[in-house]
Amino acid sequence: MDRLKLFLPLVIFAVLALFLFRGLSLDPKELPSALIDKPLPAFDLAALGGEGVLSRDDVIGEVSLLNVWATWCVACRVEHPYLQTLADLGVPIVGLNYKDDDAEALRWLRDLGNPYRFNIADREGSLGLDLGVYGAPETYLLDENGLIRFRHVGVVDEKVWENTLQPLYDELKRREATR
Repeated sequence: MDRLKLFLPLVIFAVLALFLFRGLSLDPKELPSALIDKPLPAFDLAALGGEGVLSRDDVIGEVSLLNVWATWCVACRVEHPYLQTLADLGVPIVGLNYKDDDAEALRWLRDLGNPYRFNIADREGSLGLDLGVYGAPETYLLDENGLIRFRHVGVVDEKVWENTLQPLYDELKRREATR
């Protein structure tokens, strides 16, 4: 029994090393979402600029991107021109202005362009909380029924679009067209 006690620190070290090795092999940008293949949560929030109240029904109906953004988000400014490019190509994008000031957000869109079909003002972060938002930017790929099919955390740029989002988007569009 005493000999077994001698090996206990070695066993503990080996287990800890295994956990550390596993943790280091994970992609820190890959944040799992419990909402994949689940419906976009129900909501009733103001449209940015006070253009009425928006709900889940306003978002569903076509394959689209739901982009979480804010004026306080530096990465959102980096991402914004490429979102405008996607919108110009006909990709429908809905904005979720997250925990932001309406006046600042409207000024941002006026100055930098507005790639969004419309913007949901999530001033308190309630929809963001229901989505499991870690921070901005985050982009969700929604099918025509409002099911969340993919979540991307971070900037959407040409590489992310072409290698990750566009293949999924194109597949959903093909399925949508055959229905």
